[in-house]
Amino acid sequence: MLSRGEHLSKIMHEKGFTVMSLSKATGVAYTTIRSMIERNLANASIDNVIKICDALHITTETLYHSGLTVKEEKDIAADLERMIGDLESNEALAFHGEAMDEETKELMRISLENSLRLAKQMAKQKFNPNKNK
Repeated sequence: MLSRGEHLSKIMHEKGFTVMSLSKATGVAYTTIRSMIERNLANASIDNVIKICDALHITTETLYHSGLTVKEEKDIAADLERMIGDLESNEALAFHGEAMDEETKELMRISLENSLRLAKQMAKQKFNPNKNK
């Protein structure tokens, strides 16, 4: 199972990018991209992730998908839909009584999905550390 950083490196290599060339193509600092790889995208800003995905011509889902089974992907999708449904039905997606715009809702959905994926991957590593090596 590849870590997110390894997955990003693999995609970059497949697309013919080095960290430097990706930095030039995206305007994201070389050190930021290097840090994203080393830290497995932890704490990466969504703006930088989107710029990198655009330059690589991939979706954020492709970037964040690494090492999960089809069943785990379906579980994440179901959990995500349930969570978003609960938030929308309880008017929780509002700020000071004002409904969130669609862009903010999408960013929240992406953040929740990434959190669910990270939790699933961390659980796999914790409870099955030698599997898939």
